[in-house]
Amino acid sequence: MPNQVITVNRKKYAVGLLWQPIGAGFVARNYARNLARSIDKKLNLFTEYRMMIAMGSKKYGHRSGMPSLAAEIMDSLTEYNSFLGVFLADKFFYLIAVRNGVVLQDKIFEDAAAARAEYFRLSEIPDWNALFAPADWGMPRAVERNLNELTRVNAHAVLRPISRLGGGIISLAILLVFFVIISAIFREPIGQMFHSTPNVAEINPELAAEYKRQIEEKNRELDAQYNIEKPAPIEHPYDFLPEVDARAEVCFRAIGFLMQPIVGWQQTSVECGEVDAVATFKRTYSTVGDFYNLQTELMPGTFVSQINDDTIIVRAILPTVGIMASQDERDAESVVRDVITAFQAMNVPVDVETVVDVLTNGVETEQINVVEISAQSKLVPMQFMQIFNNFGGVYMTRCAWNVAQRTWNYEVIIYAK
Repeated sequence: MPNQVITVNRKKYAVGLLWQPIGAGFVARNYARNLARSIDKKLNLFTEYRMMIAMGSKKYGHRSGMPSLAAEIMDSLTEYNSFLGVFLADKFFYLIAVRNGVVLQDKIFEDAAAARAEYFRLSEIPDWNALFAPADWGMPRAVERNLNELTRVNAHAVLRPISRLGGGIISLAILLVFFVIISAIFREPIGQMFHSTPNVAEINPELAAEYKRQIEEKNRELDAQYNIEKPAPIEHPYDFLPEVDARAEVCFRAIGFLMQPIVGWQQTSVECGEVDAVATFKRTYSTVGDFYNLQTELMPGTFVSQINDDTIIVRAILPTVGIMASQDERDAESVVRDVITAFQAMNVPVDVETVVDVLTNGVETEQINVVEISAQSKLVPMQFMQIFNNFGGVYMTRCAWNVAQRTWNYEVIIYAK
């Protein structure tokens, strides 16, 4: 492993840190100390940042007071909650992956091949808000950014020693000196306090009651000031799935509603997404004005978007269907095998892969396995979805009617254990 220190703008940053979420109520230093004991006792530095701790080691070149590069980049990219990036630094490649505000990777690579391979692996996780990579890599949807542009904010996370032994000795010495000075100044008043105890009977009851009321009021203020709300539980998407049969029928009816012929315009495709159905029309000989007149009559309540003079998109909002909680009890590998078996029995080609979604509530993180399925079929949605009658956690995310080939394209996901 190379020295895990990068110099940017003549400033040294710590990278390659071990990041871990930390729950509310935990003391970061104690949490880091226990983690170091169980993982690697040479992890002797830590920092706290956004309900996470990051741990480093002097053997990797880390030093006390050194800022974290990952934290500074996150402060610069606050508009993105999840992003994946590779940046050139010194003669190395620095990779950072942040998922739902949690650092998954914070690593330096000596060669481009290893960095590119790790980037490829992580980019297969869906729903990144932003992707950054060197321009010569030619990565889809990725843009190139310079680290110099992302390290201009003040560092909010700097490494500190996990052990407080040295600081504790100094603090104890200061405390002893302070105690000696205070004792010399207040020796007589303290002596009088121990030799003269007021009689409880001599205390004014009204003053005592007022004093008690003031203490209780102050305690309530402190309780309100330092009250820490518990994070909301992690929401699982499989607890809010649309009913399979109802979802299939809604998509079938919506696509049929948008497939009405309009003279002088050719329909090229129509698909049903998660919230709406969309049809695309290409002009042959009619006019845009004629299209709007017929569309208003044949497809009332739809929305029209004109891409150009010859292409128009018509969108219909889907009605809501009932929701249910469902998750397949099998592991991802078993689900993949059983899905392939079901399609092979029908002699229908199918593409199946497994991805991992990362969920968080800002404090805790959780990973769920999602099996993604795509297939082409002559079956209408209600018939096609019967293939998944023996599976739980099923959600048809998309179906589309290909007008030219007269076939249906389906995308389905299954939430596995």
